[in-house]
Amino acid sequence: MLPRHHDPIVAVATAPGRGAVGIVRVSGRNLMPVVQALCGRALMPRHATYLPFVDAAGQTIDQGLAIHFPAPHSYTGEDVLELQAHGGTVVLQLLLARCLEAGASIGLRVAGPGEFTERAYLNDKLDLAQAEAVSDLIDASTEAAARSAARSLSGGFSAEIHALRDQLITLRMLVEATLDFPEEDIDFLQQADARGRLDAIAAQLDAVLDRARQGALLREGITVVIAGQPNVGKSSLLNALAGAELAIVTPIPGTTRDKVSETIQIEGVPLHVIDTAGLRPSTDEVERIGIARSWAEIEAADAVLFMHDLTRSGQADYEAGDLAIATRLPPALATGGRLLDVFNKADAAPGHRAAHRGSLDVSAKTGAGLDVLRRRLLALAGWHASAEGLFIARTRHVQALRDTRGHLGLAQAQVASAEPALELLAEELRLAQRILGEITGEFTPDDLLGEIFSRFCIGK
Repeated sequence: MLPRHHDPIVAVATAPGRGAVGIVRVSGRNLMPVVQALCGRALMPRHATYLPFVDAAGQTIDQGLAIHFPAPHSYTGEDVLELQAHGGTVVLQLLLARCLEAGASIGLRVAGPGEFTERAYLNDKLDLAQAEAVSDLIDASTEAAARSAARSLSGGFSAEIHALRDQLITLRMLVEATLDFPEEDIDFLQQADARGRLDAIAAQLDAVLDRARQGALLREGITVVIAGQPNVGKSSLLNALAGAELAIVTPIPGTTRDKVSETIQIEGVPLHVIDTAGLRPSTDEVERIGIARSWAEIEAADAVLFMHDLTRSGQADYEAGDLAIATRLPPALATGGRLLDVFNKADAAPGHRAAHRGSLDVSAKTGAGLDVLRRRLLALAGWHASAEGLFIARTRHVQALRDTRGHLGLAQAQVASAEPALELLAEELRLAQRILGEITGEFTPDDLLGEIFSRFCIGK
């Protein structure tokens, strides 16, 4: 631990603004000076006591509930004092100032972002994946994301990782024992069924990785850009998907000059949909700026809906405009399966059908084809229904699992070779175990901890 981890800390634990209840939380060792100063007496452990909170002159700041959680039976694993007062900004700031004044003798200071949860991690109340799930639960934008984060917080994801790690440890022990005692002439690979064990671990890891990818989608979603020429119905499609009139729709080309974005939910997956300015040559300086921003959004998108107008199909100037856009689109979108051609205004052109293979005909006006489009958007995101409950996951978790799978693949290649090098096999297993440990925090650089907890809200 760093020296700052031994300081007692205090913060307002509820969101800024007015509310019925606000909480000031204190954590550290030997908080009795703060308890006595604010409450006037000792408190029964883990019992809510209604009393006045007083200032240095003995005047009442507010009346509320005080709860003392002696270590180690608290959220942080340290002594914790929670003061539940009325949720006014001034009241909470007065209580915070009084705590700092009363705790000056023990070095009490204001907590940084996520510092309470960081203490919980450092004191083995939570592992790192569970600690991250606390923030994910607070930030969840959909019900599915909240339930998955709660599942991770309760240890579901960590249990999967620990099970994989334990199997790797067992296999490593067998490999390294053979290395340590070569005179025994044990045919390790056959007698210990190393290949079967390793294949089973790899298959289990693949299943966890798949669920982690789904959990990452629930947490982060994907960014979908609607692109195309002016007046093909981009803004109408955004409004139809969002179920609200977010973007202005007129028959005048170039109505949208800047991006309009909205986050929608499809089966609990958040999709950040961006409507962009119509793409065409222009001499209007404002429109040109909007078009430049459109291309920037396309470059950064996870997926792109390339909108076309069925009523203008076959018109030479219109077809030339679509071709110019298609030529400039990033090739990685098409090769990565992240580009979807959507032909709009099917209601106004009933005799026309999209010629592009895999494209969709829709009507943003009537809603025809939108259910199919929503399913295709989920497919673009990589989402599929899971028979098992998902856990929330972050990009770093997914990448760590991919790296682990890479080392297991190299280990499998060693086992399958005619003359396996047990030293290399043992090293690949060791690296795989270490990377798994980074997910739950057994092996974690301090700079990564700082990055993770700095993104928490203050008071948590």
